[in-house]
Amino acid sequence: MSGEEARHGAESSEARAAVVSDIQELMRRKEEIEAQIKANYDVLEGQKGIGMSEPLVDCEGYPRADVDLYQVRTARHNIICLQNDHKAVMKQVEEALHRLHARDKEKQARDMAEAQEEAMTRRLGSNSPAPPQAFAKVNSISPGSPASIAGLQVDDEIVEFGSVNTQNFQSLQNVGSVVQHSEGKPLNVTVIRRGEKHQLRLTPTRWAGKGLLGCNIIPLQR
Repeated sequence: MSGEEARHGAESSEARAAVVSDIQELMRRKEEIEAQIKANYDVLEGQKGIGMSEPLVDCEGYPRADVDLYQVRTARHNIICLQNDHKAVMKQVEEALHRLHARDKEKQARDMAEAQEEAMTRRLGSNSPAPPQAFAKVNSISPGSPASIAGLQVDDEIVEFGSVNTQNFQSLQNVGSVVQHSEGKPLNVTVIRRGEKHQLRLTPTRWAGKGLLGCNIIPLQR
């Protein structure tokens, strides 16, 4: 697994843990609301078993004297508000569970894709072609030179310099000719650096130092 994949995996795990934490907090809030609803229903039960819809006036239209009207009205109001809160929390729980399942599904698909890619890489690795052969090597670079600005480094092995490559390279005069005819024009330069191929864009330019590149290249004996 690459560093990028490891970082992505860690971020995904942290995001999942955050969603799980949200769900746990929402469930705690749900249980609190349910306990409060029960407590308010207990208040109504203690008032002659009056519920949410029984009338609070007697048959003659006068306020009932056998119950605490203030307590009943307050309990009913609290129950309505708490039931709305409960509905909202349950909606949030449902949405959070959907997010969690989506993340798990995405992670499963990503893990499967990574496993397939790794298997493919292993299969191709046994048949991978040999790296391109270099024909020259950079043995010095002047600071601030066009070569330095382009990203060339000492010990870079050159496999392509503009139109010059391993197949048509004969001498450094080939490189010199390309440089002279490409002043002010970017050249594609391919190098091998510590076993890895790098693509650079080098523009031969007049600068404070000598030549148009500001680096020294030596041919490699193959």
